[in-house]
Amino acid sequence: MIKRSILILVFGLTSLIGLPAQPVNTHVIDKDLQLVHLQDSIFVHISWHQLDNFGRFSSNGLLLIKNGQALMIDTPMDNEKTERLTKYLKDSLAVNTTKLIIGHFHDDCLGGLSYLQSRGVESIAHAMTVEKCNEIGLPVPSTPFTDSLTFDFNGEQIDCRYFGAGHSFDNITVWIPGKKMLFGGCLIKSMDARGLGNLSDAVVPVWDSTVTGILKKYPDIKTVIPGHGDYGGAELLVHTIELVGNEKNK
Repeated sequence: MIKRSILILVFGLTSLIGLPAQPVNTHVIDKDLQLVHLQDSIFVHISWHQLDNFGRFSSNGLLLIKNGQALMIDTPMDNEKTERLTKYLKDSLAVNTTKLIIGHFHDDCLGGLSYLQSRGVESIAHAMTVEKCNEIGLPVPSTPFTDSLTFDFNGEQIDCRYFGAGHSFDNITVWIPGKKMLFGGCLIKSMDARGLGNLSDAVVPVWDSTVTGILKKYPDIKTVIPGHGDYGGAELLVHTIELVGNEKNK
């Protein structure tokens, strides 16, 4: 009954219209960094990293650029790549990075936080993320929130919200209502994902209900950016729910 209700909800969304798999405008910064222009002032930043147990893989973050300033959602995996990204924004696009939103406490969200802090960039994260960073000795975000935080970034409303645990206990989403765009981060899987990936800090029992809550809160989603892999529409959330179900049935 739950699965049927989810499908009924999603089939009513216009966001299920297919989105292009390949970007129209890509800025190749170097072999490890790209900027993909989605629309207007919004870019996905894609970074590649090598880990012994995973091999080479990519991670997604988002950039909202307004009035010569950039809001970054999640950093590349380390300080070096984050520095190269911000220098490219400054030197090639005349854009200063002024604010950062951190999706959860893993390196693919805050690996470059130390560098950005050295540049005076404000960093926003859930209070649980801040507490975890303090606990394990990571750089600590400057601006914590609980439940939700809505603010204006140069005329664009931004909604940071905690819907519940999933990929990690502290994962949040970022909603840009003017664009009907959701940055789901690692809480949301791309359509080509065949599993849930890294489960070392996952809370699988509630992951699907967390994502269902997102669908109910934002019934008009048009674009969804996952933490890894291609962006799409609301079908990514449905796919994630199905993957969680598969994991629970193992």
